[in-house]
Amino acid sequence: MDWLKEANARKQELLFELQQLIKIESVLHDEKATDDIPFGPGPLEALQFMLTKGKEQGMEVKNIDNFAGHIEMGEGDEILGILCHVDVVPAGDHWTYPPFEGRIVDGKLFGRGAIDDKGPTMAAWLAMKMVKDAEIQLNKRVRMIIGTDEESGFRCVDRYFEKEEMPAIGFAPDADFPLINAEKGIAHLIFSQKNQRAKEDTLISFQAGKRINMVPDVATAILERASEKIDENFQKFLSENDAQGTLNYDSGRYIITVKGKSAHAMEPEKGRNAAVVLAKFLLTQDLTGAAADFVRFIVEVFDGDHFGTALGFEFEDAMSGHTTLNPGVVSFDENGGTIEISMRYSVTYPFEEKITAVQQCLGSYPFTLDIAGNSAPHYVSEDDDLVQTLLSVYQKHSNDFSKVLSTGGGTYARVLKKGVAFGMLYPGEPDVAHQADEFVDVENLVKAAAIYAEAIVKLASK
Repeated sequence: MDWLKEANARKQELLFELQQLIKIESVLHDEKATDDIPFGPGPLEALQFMLTKGKEQGMEVKNIDNFAGHIEMGEGDEILGILCHVDVVPAGDHWTYPPFEGRIVDGKLFGRGAIDDKGPTMAAWLAMKMVKDAEIQLNKRVRMIIGTDEESGFRCVDRYFEKEEMPAIGFAPDADFPLINAEKGIAHLIFSQKNQRAKEDTLISFQAGKRINMVPDVATAILERASEKIDENFQKFLSENDAQGTLNYDSGRYIITVKGKSAHAMEPEKGRNAAVVLAKFLLTQDLTGAAADFVRFIVEVFDGDHFGTALGFEFEDAMSGHTTLNPGVVSFDENGGTIEISMRYSVTYPFEEKITAVQQCLGSYPFTLDIAGNSAPHYVSEDDDLVQTLLSVYQKHSNDFSKVLSTGGGTYARVLKKGVAFGMLYPGEPDVAHQADEFVDVENLVKAAAIYAEAIVKLASK
């Protein structure tokens, strides 16, 4: 079967359905969440869209409490799982094209979720339809498991696997080709300031970031008083630091905003953290008390270093690379400062030992450290049959023999007993997940559908 030829013949079908899915603004909305709508209306609408598509194709579908669901075809005692998610991070600013439209320009389809993870989801969905329409006899059930809370903690698949069978093997089309067999651990850390804001502190508030898994691209501070020539000094700072920002005076207060560059927390070096940039400027403003401690801590710990070296977090291994930290949500108010971190730690990281050492190191700072969540690393041997089969399919379609990869990102592969992340970002492609003007290359999207179709046949047929 020439899967690439078949995928090309159905390209318009693939693009149309992807555009339909991208138009659903499936961002977590806690304010509108209920028992029946656990993550807000957008993620649920996207889940229902996919399940409706499954019904239209005559496949078995199931909705698990509006948290997650699946589309299944084939027969057999074992399940091949294809784990996808239809929730997306907030769009943010600075888009050239509307983030929830799916506009196609110069061979690229733009939109939030185009590469993370709506594009790969629809490529895998087309793959399932092609295999079904080819009437290939399967000896496993092929089950696309669709989550709606991947970007905010995996609560969807946690609930799903409380009630449903674990696939024997599986892959998540939510990362890079050729294949990722090692995923770093992911910890949610919270630094909380011991001392509260005093009445005489000039810093009234500081706010940056909405999600810990994104590098903040905007940070705003409000000052009650400022040093002389603050306007001149701010413009000089922006020029010297190649930064952008605004300073306004309103109702007796100075409102300072700086811009950074958003990126995924698994690769914070690809972004520019606006919170750190703004804290550097505030160091020039003769702050006192808790405010001074807050901005000094940010600069000393995070400026120019994504590895947590100042506190002793740093660690790397050959299997998965460096441990990194992303201060994703940073705030200061009358209660003092809070810095929420997405930590992506190496597969062999001695977690308890390192965290204990960091907490001891914090003795020189007025901050405490708490662990709000922790997902252990995930690893499948390169020699495993699942890995070798998927590699062979990818190599056949790409003629690329790159080595397997590790990632600081967390995919659904880590919830499987034996699962890996399999595409669909190709080597050399820019990783624009979580960034403005996120896109998927149309030609590569079609090729991924062909790869996933052949992978399904290799893993789940006689």
